[in-house]
Amino acid sequence: MGDLEVRAAVADDLPAIVAMLADDPLGAQRESPDDLAPYLTALQRLSADPHQHLVVAVREGRVVGTLQLTIVPGLSRRGSTRSIIEGVRVHADERGSGLGSRLIEWAIDASRREGCQLVQLTSDNSRTDAHRLPRGLQARVVRTTRGAVSRETAPLTGS
Repeated sequence: MGDLEVRAAVADDLPAIVAMLADDPLGAQRESPDDLAPYLTALQRLSADPHQHLVVAVREGRVVGTLQLTIVPGLSRRGSTRSIIEGVRVHADERGSGLGSRLIEWAIDASRREGCQLVQLTSDNSRTDAHRLPRGLQARVVRTTRGAVSRETAPLTGS
């Protein structure tokens, strides 16, 4: 990704990650940047699970984006594996730069490497900017529940 590194999140990244989670009206109501203890516990659980990938995007040594990619084995669709992309956040200074699209593209590529046949992207209904997808990515809304939108990409098989 050129000047951008996408890597696994570590404990030292938590202040920046939680600040991005809290940096909008919805996140400001439910996140607590002043108390990182529950986030550290969650990071430890995520790091111990090989199906969970909490990553950060780093530019010039600074965390500028994050997302969580979950790999879900399943029985439906002939035993297909799918991934779920959630918690996509971009630092305020980077919004509008295409970083969010680059993170989504990274997650789709990682999903392919993990053998996923399908990718789902979830976001809250109130985050209308997050509903824009990278150019060329085909997706359809598959459900809307309790304020959340789930989008499903075209199948990844054969790509």
